[in-house]
Amino acid sequence: MVFPIVRPRRLRQSAVLRSMVRETRLSPEQLIYPLFVVEGDQVKKPISSMPGQFQLSVDHLKKEAQSLKDLGIPAVILFGIPSQKDEQGTVAWKKNNIINRAIQELKEHAPDLYVITDECFCEYTSHGHCGILKNGDVDNDATLANLAKQAVNHAQAGADMVAPSGMMDGMVDSIRAGLDEEGFQNVPIMSYAVKYASAFYGPFREAAECAPGEGDRSTYQMDPANAREALREADLDVSEGADILMVKPALAYLDIIQGLKDEFDVPIAAYHVSGEYAMIKAAAQNGWLDEEKAMMESLTSIRRAGADLIITYYAKEAAKIMRR
Repeated sequence: MVFPIVRPRRLRQSAVLRSMVRETRLSPEQLIYPLFVVEGDQVKKPISSMPGQFQLSVDHLKKEAQSLKDLGIPAVILFGIPSQKDEQGTVAWKKNNIINRAIQELKEHAPDLYVITDECFCEYTSHGHCGILKNGDVDNDATLANLAKQAVNHAQAGADMVAPSGMMDGMVDSIRAGLDEEGFQNVPIMSYAVKYASAFYGPFREAAECAPGEGDRSTYQMDPANAREALREADLDVSEGADILMVKPALAYLDIIQGLKDEFDVPIAAYHVSGEYAMIKAAAQNGWLDEEKAMMESLTSIRRAGADLIITYYAKEAAKIMRR
């Protein structure tokens, strides 16, 4: 049957009807909010390239947790910025480091808030790379033992989930073994299984103070031109015990999100990254687009592609709209 019998516009005639037949839905429960935690007291330092985002000291986390609870956002992912760094990033497995104190603060004041920790070394190393540097490149296998120590340290402090992001070969296997040996069999791993060497990370490197001192991360993060390789990376991580697979960035890689959703029967997460956030913010500040509509359209597209969970700096703003 064709026009005039078939009229797709019939189902678009009112907001109520459009809502009733909507295929893709967003809810606050699907969102994870990133937090950048720094040393000091009463620190709330604006991140210039990410308007509305801040580096926060631990004493601000109680208020943040209450805000997230009020909005129905169930989870955070923590990034720590220590006051001291060295070549190996040894502070990453110190018992009283910035991340552990942040975990403990959140668990004390918001025990129901789900706390995920980023497992990587770029914030902790003096050279800004994601592991032990050898001859100008990251030594993959030497870094694995340190990743396991970092993950166990976070679990001991009370982290609910760990999320390795360094794109080291074997990282999930190493972390899973380390957690299991220390009795943390029930701590899940959300692997940054498919993380591209992307230009969209620029603002994050200001926020986390983790830009490489020299070179780039193209020897361990993925080539943006590759799609089949993403399936291979994800398959390896599932075989090593990953509970959730992540794609990063999100908007430029919607096809990759859909590919993983079609191929694997584990939950898929996507990181709506700093550059994607900053582009919308900058365009809105210049009056070039409607920020609210662009934000919701972007997040909806990530869900439509197949993401079950979305890490986004827009979590609060989106949740407010969803709760109207």
